[in-house]
Amino acid sequence: MRDRPTAASTRFELLAQELEQQIAAGVLRAGDRLPSVRQTCASRGVSPSTVFQAYYLLESRGLVRAAPRSGYFVLARPDGMLLAEPQTSEPQSGSQAVEVNDLIYACLGAARARDIVPFGSAFPSPVLFPLDRLRRALVSSTRRLEPWSMVEDLPPGNLRLKREIAKRYLRQGMTVATDEIVLTHGAMEALNLCLNAVTRPGDAVVVESPTFYMALQALQRLGLRAIEVPTHVREGIDLGRLAQVVELYRPRACWLMTSFQNPLGSLMPEAKKRDLVELLARHDVPLIEDDVYAELYEGPAAPLPAKAYDRRGLVLHCSSFSKCLAPGYRVGWAAPGRLAREVERLKLMTSLSGSIPVQAALAEYLQEGGYDRHLRSLRESLRTQRNSLFEAVNRHFPDGTRVVRPAGGYFVWVELPAGIDAMALHRAALAQRISLAPGPMFSARAEFQHHIRLTCGQLWDDSLERAMRVLARLVADAPRAAATAEAAPATV
Repeated sequence: MRDRPTAASTRFELLAQELEQQIAAGVLRAGDRLPSVRQTCASRGVSPSTVFQAYYLLESRGLVRAAPRSGYFVLARPDGMLLAEPQTSEPQSGSQAVEVNDLIYACLGAARARDIVPFGSAFPSPVLFPLDRLRRALVSSTRRLEPWSMVEDLPPGNLRLKREIAKRYLRQGMTVATDEIVLTHGAMEALNLCLNAVTRPGDAVVVESPTFYMALQALQRLGLRAIEVPTHVREGIDLGRLAQVVELYRPRACWLMTSFQNPLGSLMPEAKKRDLVELLARHDVPLIEDDVYAELYEGPAAPLPAKAYDRRGLVLHCSSFSKCLAPGYRVGWAAPGRLAREVERLKLMTSLSGSIPVQAALAEYLQEGGYDRHLRSLRESLRTQRNSLFEAVNRHFPDGTRVVRPAGGYFVWVELPAGIDAMALHRAALAQRISLAPGPMFSARAEFQHHIRLTCGQLWDDSLERAMRVLARLVADAPRAAATAEAAPATV
C-alpha cells in the first residue's frame, strides 16, 4: 500500500544520531540548549521538518526536553547522568501454555478505588476527552436515528462511521474499503475476533516480550500457546529471532503492537514494519496488529501501521476510539484484509452488534470536525505528562534503575535494580494508596520480576510528584533477593 521509504526519510535519524553522540561525548552537557531550528536548517541545509523530527526523536530517547518558547535542552539527573534504558528482553524459547488470569485479576482488581494514585491504570484521565461534545452528538444523532437503521447497521456496522474511518486511513496514503471495516465493541473484541478467525485450540501465536497482558488472556481463553520473542524497548520485536521462530515453530499468527507498544512504548521504524510484513507473507503467517495508540504520537505525523505494507491481505489491523476520544463508548474496529467476511461472521455469532446509537454519535462527531483539534491537544497533554513522569523517575529512583522514555502513548517501562520483587513492591505501594503494574503481568512465564509499568495518563500535579517520591523510596528501601547471574541469551 505504500512505497519503500526514501533516503530523505533518514536525514532526521542521522542528525539525531550526531547530536546524541555529542551528548554522550560531553560536547553538549546537561542544561545546554540545542541549536535553534533556524540555525540547524542554515548550517545543515535541511528542512525545518527534518530538524523537528530529529529533536522529537532525541526527546523520545529521554535525552532532551522542549521548553515552551525557549527551545530544546539536554536533560540529566542531579548527578549529571541520565538513567540507562532497559535492555532487550531475552525470553525462553519455545511455546508456552498461558495461565495469567488469576495474576492479572489480582493486580487490577486491587487498584480501582478513586483515592489510589493510578500509576497502574491502563486508561488516561477522563478529563482529557471531549465528553460534553460527545454527549451532545449522542443526543442529536439519536433524535434523527431512523428505525430501520437498527437493522441496517448490524455488522459490519454504521456505514457513516465506517466511511469516516476509511477517510482516516486514506489520509495516511492507505486504501481500505469501507466493506473491509468491521465495527466492534472496542478494540479487544476486534482483536479477539481476528485471533479466533486464524487459530484453533492448541495453536501457537507469537507475542512480544513483554506483551500486553490482555493478549495473554485472549490466548488463554482460546486454549492457545504463546511464543515470546525478544523485543527492543525502542524499535520493537527482534526480526532476526522472529524469522527463526517462524521457521522452527510454524506459528499460526502473530499478535503485535508496532506503534507505542504496551508496556514498552516501542515504535517500530517504518522500514522494519515493511520487513516484518514481508517476512510473515513469505510464510503465510497472519499478523494481528493491535494499533490502539497510533493517534497518540509525537512529531509531525502519525506512524504508519504495518498494514500500510500489506499486499496479500494478511494484516488484520485493529484499533478503537477508546484511547484517543471516547473511553466509555467502547467502539473499535477491525480491517482484517482477506479475512473480513470471516471476522464479520464471527461478530454476528458472538455479540451480534455494537451499540447503534453510539456508533451514529461518533460518526456525527467526526463529520462535524474538531477531532484533529482534540487530538492535538491530547497529544500535547500526554507529551507533557510523559516528560514529567520520566523526569521524576530519573530524579528520584535509585542507582540501578533503567527507564525508557517512549515517543508516544502513555506508558513508561521501568527496570528496577536487580533483586527487587515487583509483586512485593506492588503490594507495598498499594498500602500507600499508589498503584502500579508489576512486570510479571506482561509475560506468559511471569518474567520481568523486577520491572514495572507506570502510566502517565493523568494530569501531572504536586500529588503525583509526591507519590513518585514515595514510590522511589519504596524501591530504595525494598529488600533485594540474592543477585543472580545474567541469564544467557535465549536460544531458539
